[in-house]
Amino acid sequence: MNLRPSRATVLIGLGLAALLTVVVLAVPRVSRLLTRTVPEDEPAAEEARPAREDEGAGHAERTINVKLFFQAADRPGLVMEERTVPFSSDLGTQLKAVVAELIQGSKSGLVATLPPETKVLEVFVSARGVAYVDLSKEASQGTAGSHDELLSVYSIVNSLTVNFPAVRRVQILIEDRPVDTLAGHVDLSRPLTADMTLLTTAPIAPAAPEGSPAPVPASPGPAAAPRS
Repeated sequence: MNLRPSRATVLIGLGLAALLTVVVLAVPRVSRLLTRTVPEDEPAAEEARPAREDEGAGHAERTINVKLFFQAADRPGLVMEERTVPFSSDLGTQLKAVVAELIQGSKSGLVATLPPETKVLEVFVSARGVAYVDLSKEASQGTAGSHDELLSVYSIVNSLTVNFPAVRRVQILIEDRPVDTLAGHVDLSRPLTADMTLLTTAPIAPAAPEGSPAPVPASPGPAAAPRS
C-alpha cells in the first residue's frame, strides 16, 4: 500500500498553514482595534479657532492737510484753501489725490481752475523731482483767455510743489502726451516751478447768507436849487 501523500494534499496543507499564520498575526491588531476607546468628536477647526477680527475695523483713515490753489472770486489771482485728503505712502498716488481734489473745486466760494469733467489719468515723479501730471483732454476746454490759462496751470504746479518738498517741478501732459500749451498761451513744453507771485493777498469779502435780500442802492437826495 502506497502511503506517500499526493501532491494535492501537500498543497492543501501548505495553504492551511499560510492561512493559520495570517490569522495568528492579525488577531492582536484586531483585538487592539476592538478595545480602543473612541474619542469624542473634536470641535471643528473653524469653531476652535477664534474668529479673526477685521484688521481695518476700528481704525480711522489716515489723512493729511494740504493747501490747494483756486482762483479768487472777486479779483485776478490765486488764493490758498486748506483741504484734508486721504494719505498714501506712494508719492504718485498722493499727488493724484491732490489733483483730484483740485478738480472737484473750492468749498469756500473760490473759482475752480479746471473743468469738473477733467480726469487725472496718472501722476508719477522722476528721480529728479519732476512730477508728470497726465490729464484728460477736458482740462484744455475750460480756459477763456491767457490769464485764466495761467491760473489753471499754476493752480496745479503750486498745489504740488508747495505741499510736497520732493516735487521740484511739474509738467502737465494731456492724454499721455506732452503738449505745447493747455489752450494756446502758457508754455507747457518743459517742467514748471512754482510761481507764488500769482497769489493775491487782498481780503475776500464774506459771502452773503442764503436768503438775505440784495442790498438796495441809496436813492439820490433832492437836487440842490441853483443859486440865483
